Amino acid sequence: MPLTLASLVHHSALKLTVRAGEDRLDAPVRWAHASELADPVPYMEGGELLLITALKLDAEDPAAMRRYVKRLVAAGVVGLGFAVGVHYEDIPDALVDAAREEGLPLLEVPRRTPFLAISKAVSAAIAADQYRAVTAGFAAQRELTKQALTDGPEGLLAALASQVDGWAALYDASGTVVATAPEWAGRRAARLTAEVQRLRERPAPASCVVAGPENEDRVELHSLGTGRRPRSALAVGTAAALGTAERYAVHSAVALLTLTTERSRSLHAAEQRIGAAVLRMLLAGEPDHARAVAGDLYGNLLDAPFRIIVAETGTTPAARDRGEVNGDALGALAEVAESAAARSGEAVLVVPEGERLVVLAADGGTAAAACCDHAAAREAVRTGAGAHAPRAGADEEELVVGLSAPAGPIAASAAYKQAEQALSVARRRGRVLVEHEQMAAGSVLPLLADDAVRAFADGLLRALHEHDATGRGDLVASLRAWLSRHGQWDAAAADLGVHRHTLRYRMRRVEEILGRSLDDPDVRMELWLALKATSAE
Repeated sequence: MPLTLASLVHHSALKLTVRAGEDRLDAPVRWAHASELADPVPYMEGGELLLITALKLDAEDPAAMRRYVKRLVAAGVVGLGFAVGVHYEDIPDALVDAAREEGLPLLEVPRRTPFLAISKAVSAAIAADQYRAVTAGFAAQRELTKQALTDGPEGLLAALASQVDGWAALYDASGTVVATAPEWAGRRAARLTAEVQRLRERPAPASCVVAGPENEDRVELHSLGTGRRPRSALAVGTAAALGTAERYAVHSAVALLTLTTERSRSLHAAEQRIGAAVLRMLLAGEPDHARAVAGDLYGNLLDAPFRIIVAETGTTPAARDRGEVNGDALGALAEVAESAAARSGEAVLVVPEGERLVVLAADGGTAAAACCDHAAAREAVRTGAGAHAPRAGADEEELVVGLSAPAGPIAASAAYKQAEQALSVARRRGRVLVEHEQMAAGSVLPLLADDAVRAFADGLLRALHEHDATGRGDLVASLRAWLSRHGQWDAAAADLGVHRHTLRYRMRRVEEILGRSLDDPDVRMELWLALKATSAE
């Protein structure tokens, strides 16, 4: 318990007498300071017991004493000790009345009690309180360590909540609550997800204090991890500010959870190396070897239908000029997949490959759905879609994702190629995510929106456009109509409003100018695509 004025009054060796402010003796005392200055306020910090003999005060002047006491109260002085038998045989009534008027505790100090004795008593009490706090902190650290070793993070949270007389919550890398103590704190912790997300954007270690939901409590948030991007966070909710012992407990919990996080990160890196080897075996057409290496690590993921996700990143020119390295967007996607899989209890294979990330997730599972949702959210941010979606900043790292169709272990290589093809289409179209199944259901025309394709089309049709520009015929329109009617002369001529013999003549001129035969299906296909590519401009 902190030292109070009441503790000093009850100190048998000091013999202090209360002359005013009897109802405020529970005020904590931070220090005892003797000063004979007429105005000691500039040298006060608040929380002091001020000791005086009134050497330079007109202690019998009521107006002067009222001004003096008012300044002390405004400065946060918690008590005034007056030594009698030095300059005054008794405390002047003017000072007693002013102290009662302002509610300032006034203590009479007998002549036989030196100020030094009071200072020593205050110092000893503060030191004892600090020692108790440190001792309690070490005891809390031992208890937290014990619980962490025996019951894991859940046991640690329970011990921490008990130590601070409040609640505690642990968040994963995506900002989702993974454990709370007591259980009733789960709803409160869930409402702080946005605050946790903002904390995770700051380099570790980071912490902040926020008001709990509906101002129910005071919540401290601490990031966990030593990397540039924290991997998890701890929330501690209490009714009031933490004391010294409670703060020791919180700092110990942060250290233990950070240690657990870093150990998990090392194990995670080892799992990723195994995952990379398993993926290479699958893509090489060796599913049996892949299963043998994986063992039970991925459950039945390698046997059930799965999807392969291939993601890449790129930075804006401004970010590249600053020398920023890609990876944050891929790291966020990996965290999304792993967190979703962990919450649902399903297996997922996540393999970073430099500026590329490969995810093998169960078809219809939560990990694959979470990756798609994450890509959709980034698409909304990029385009500014939605009522609350902010427009992407100029320096935001790009993310491009390709998703394969469902496949089994035998077809893993084909699924990987599908994901790469979808990724290529997504990059061409300026999309965040493209599914391979969408490519077959859509049109081929968007794939022609490429400079190289348009340059080929312009070169192939240039001679026909130059011929038409002289006014000697309408060969380009005639070719388009003839191809659209699959070479049916009457139907194409009707569309153009000309005789079929005129159309035949024009098609012969097309062959002469291009030096190609329209009887060749490859030639007809190239001309049709060229016409489509140029008409799409």
